[in-house]
Amino acid sequence: MSDIKRQLFQQLATVAHSLGSPQRIEILDYLAQAERSVDELSQLTQLSTANTSRHLQVLKTNGLVKMQKQGKSRLYRLAGQDVVLLVKQLRFVAENHLAEVNRLKQDLSNSEETSPVLTAQETLSQLAENDLLLVDVRPPKEYEQGHIKGAMNIPPENIDSALEALPFDKTIVAYCRGPYCTYSHKLVETLRQKGVNALRLEEGFPEWKAAGLPCITNE
Repeated sequence: MSDIKRQLFQQLATVAHSLGSPQRIEILDYLAQAERSVDELSQLTQLSTANTSRHLQVLKTNGLVKMQKQGKSRLYRLAGQDVVLLVKQLRFVAENHLAEVNRLKQDLSNSEETSPVLTAQETLSQLAENDLLLVDVRPPKEYEQGHIKGAMNIPPENIDSALEALPFDKTIVAYCRGPYCTYSHKLVETLRQKGVNALRLEEGFPEWKAAGLPCITNE
């Protein structure tokens, strides 16, 4: 094997090293929703500020996140949408080859087996016919930084009172941070218990955006 080829494999291993920590994958998941400061990420991940900074430095050094200064704050964001696709492929491989991943996925939401889902393409097709209302079940900051075109926002803490804000003449399609996020599961379950026709988008906003599908962002 040539030295150059070995060096190329070493660089690939450098990127793989970034994904060798559950904490760093979690940080990437949060950054896929919105840019955030170290303090925000520390609160979300329940890591110390120092530990969060160390993980961010690894991700930044290995090219997966970028940092910009805003006043006294340092804001971090993903280096590109290909990072979302990288994590998605990691998830795909794990779900196909690790039985424990699928067991944990089912345990994550008791309603997962009964909540019907739509793929992105099915959603697009039905949106064109004006039969659906998309509902983004994420915190307002994440919705404001980017959401699927035409979606309304119901924050997670408002799920129990969501019925008051929704029309009855459309099918509700809920989405949140991604396949492992339970917010959309909870909203769909709540609505279906009240007789509303509700479904869940198969994936989340980051995957939709990374696929180049219609969305609104502040970028």
